[in-house]
Amino acid sequence: MIKKYLFVFILLTAHFGILAQDLQMLKVQDFDLRGKVKSCLVITDYGKELFEFDEDGFLIRTITQYNETDQDITLYKYEEGHLVEKRMESYKDNILDAATSMVNFYTRDSLQPGKLFERIVSYDKEFLEQQEYLFDEEERLVKIITSNAEGVDECTVEYVPYKNELTTSYFGNGVLEKSIRTSEKKMATGSQRIVLTKEFIDGEPNKATEEVFNANGKLDSKEFFHFNAVQKKFESERKLIYTYDTESMLEKVTTRTSNSESVKEYIHQFDSNPDKNWIKQIITPDNTYSTRRITYFPEAEVGEEGEPN
Repeated sequence: MIKKYLFVFILLTAHFGILAQDLQMLKVQDFDLRGKVKSCLVITDYGKELFEFDEDGFLIRTITQYNETDQDITLYKYEEGHLVEKRMESYKDNILDAATSMVNFYTRDSLQPGKLFERIVSYDKEFLEQQEYLFDEEERLVKIITSNAEGVDECTVEYVPYKNELTTSYFGNGVLEKSIRTSEKKMATGSQRIVLTKEFIDGEPNKATEEVFNANGKLDSKEFFHFNAVQKKFESERKLIYTYDTESMLEKVTTRTSNSESVKEYIHQFDSNPDKNWIKQIITPDNTYSTRRITYFPEAEVGEEGEPN
């Protein structure tokens, strides 16, 4: 029943996999954007998605347009630097679907700083679920208590450091569901960060991924594994190798398996903004494309004394 566990993990994961005592609020840079971006409309061959930001760079609204009459809208509300509310509205035939639309309320108790509460209610005022997040003195997530109509579930998180490694393990009602081992490796070009994630079903190994990040934080490779129950070991299924240009833009992705290799190349066209955001991306040989229409907040005018007007 801990169905929101992965969602929570994505929201709360910090740079090295340690979970901080707050929700990670999405910003402009999380969408491969630079500068004072006000909005970004992404157009692909399968739909459109609009992202809107405030002047501090925080995401405040997304619109996913499926066709002329169906869309999903997500609204984010902040107070004193914290995310306090997220509304997810679903429209079908241009009519709000109250049963599938919901609002997430986030509250913090000043008397219990190690707790964060999330309450989920549908637009037709039906209580769906409550999450209670508990943190230790190092502000790491250690427990999630989920309450809904089906009962109460508990996810616990354990941290085991070893030399230059940290293994974070997640248990659903006492059964291991996922482990993430993060380590650092010194290289001639700088430090590599290696993240090995293993997933389990009923406590038994199922699949794994290993991600290698370079000194600039860019993903160098990602390898996928499945668990061979007969041999009792993980075996590689495929490996993706990422290549970047001198501006750290993705140039190509090479996919390798035991008996094949394929390459996808990425071609970008940029706007005239000084921060140089891409506005068109073509992937060959598939010839799929994405177009971005980006608007910016106006730059603050500088007065004679060097202060913004």
